[in-house]
Amino acid sequence: MAYVITEACATSKDTACWEACPVDAIHPGPGDESFGRHLQLYIDPTECIDCGACEPVCPVEAIYPEEDLPRESRQAAAANRDFFAPRPA
Repeated sequence: MAYVITEACATSKDTACWEACPVDAIHPGPGDESFGRHLQLYIDPTECIDCGACEPVCPVEAIYPEEDLPRESRQAAAANRDFFAPRPA
């Protein structure tokens, strides 16, 4: 995974990162039916191309390269992966 959205996103759930992403790797988007059910946005680890376009536009500084995650936000990498994990039928 290249970039990770941390729990700091939950304070604003701003969609500037979603708008900046050139490959639609950030979900749920503002038009998604599930947008209101989630506390924050997540970056799909298989879709992210490591371009970094999302990081500088985040108004709450919630986005980090995975290798630079602050210690207190290390669980965010798993939360981002888990959001995109297939659900059992």
